[in-house]
Amino acid sequence: MDYRYPIGQFTHEGEITLAHRQQWIQDIADLPKRAREAVEGLNEEQLSLPYRDGGWMLKQVIHHMADSHMNSVIRFKLALTEDTPTIRPYFEERWAELSDSKDLGVEVSLHLLDALHRRWSALLYALTDEDYAKKFYHPASKETMRLDHCLGLYAWHGKHHVAQITSLRDRLGI
Repeated sequence: MDYRYPIGQFTHEGEITLAHRQQWIQDIADLPKRAREAVEGLNEEQLSLPYRDGGWMLKQVIHHMADSHMNSVIRFKLALTEDTPTIRPYFEERWAELSDSKDLGVEVSLHLLDALHRRWSALLYALTDEDYAKKFYHPASKETMRLDHCLGLYAWHGKHHVAQITSLRDRLGI
C-alpha cells in the first residue's frame, strides 16, 4: 500500500452528473465528523506520530485539512463572483511547519472544520448547474478548473487525509 495515498489519487473521467455532485457535497458535509472520529481517543503523543515515514504528524494532517479547505471555500467564492479569477496558491508544506500546525491541539481545527463545512455545504447545495460550470485559473498547476471538478477533488481530499490517519491507526493498532 502507498501510505501517502491510501485511497489512491483523485480521478474522474467523463461528465460530472447531479448524482456525483450530491455525493461529493455529502462527503464534504460529513468530513468534520469523519475527521473527529479518526482522531478520537488519541493522546498528544499519538497525535504527534507521522502518518508515514517522512510524512506529517497526525495533528498536522488535521490542521492541513482546515487550511486547505479554507482556501478552497475562498476559491469557490472567487469563481462564483468573478470571471475566471486567478487564485492565489499557497505553500501547504510550509504552512504545515508553522507553530499552529505543529503545536496547537487538533480540537481548534476540528471546530473550524465543523463551522467551515456547515457553511460550505450550504453554499454547495444552493449552486446551480451554471454555477458549477464556473472556473478559476490556478497559476501553480497552470490549469483552469471548473467548480464541479473541484467539488470532487475536495470530497476526495477529505477522505484521503482521514484515510491517512485511520490507516496508521490500523497499522499500529491504536
